[in-house]
Amino acid sequence: MSLEPRTVKRPVGFALFTIIAGAIGLFASWELLTEYIKTLAEPGYVPNCAVSILVTCGPNMDSWQGSLFGFSNTIIGVAGFMAPIFVGVALLAGATFAPWFWRVYQLGLLGAFVFVIWLFTQSVFSLGTLCPWCMVVWAVTIPLFWVSAFRPIAAGDIPASERTRSLFQQLASWSWVMILVTVLVIAFIAQLQLDWFAEIARA
Repeated sequence: MSLEPRTVKRPVGFALFTIIAGAIGLFASWELLTEYIKTLAEPGYVPNCAVSILVTCGPNMDSWQGSLFGFSNTIIGVAGFMAPIFVGVALLAGATFAPWFWRVYQLGLLGAFVFVIWLFTQSVFSLGTLCPWCMVVWAVTIPLFWVSAFRPIAAGDIPASERTRSLFQQLASWSWVMILVTVLVIAFIAQLQLDWFAEIARA
């Protein structure tokens, strides 16, 4: 019986991507959480994300949408972004995960993606603001979702037929297009509703 450790091909690129995206999302969520706590402690405090009437996070944090489950959404972000960081670090260390883990991970990212889209619509159509730190969270959640939506099957981490795996490999190669389209659609809708180009010009 060989005692040599089994060699595992490490998906370095995917692992680094999830770590970096998770770290950025965690930082933005933490900033939102600390600013929220400061506004609670000091009623007159102006958050560091209050750039203008349009670009600000105060109304978002004070709204019911900002505490959908009875507590600040920022807590969900701080806890949730630990997952991709954990996955990325584990993959770099040579870990492999069972198919059920990848399905749960994908389901969690799908939930995060849907939540982000909902928050975007609420921010643009109901609150009429663009929260800077929120947009950072959106900017990392969208690629995390699209890249992880196809990669586990494409890489063979989730068993599938050769035909299905080949299809997901093709879809995975187009992840960047889906990311770009999603971001452009969001930017287009925000422009139509809020005219943020004019706001930038006035700044």
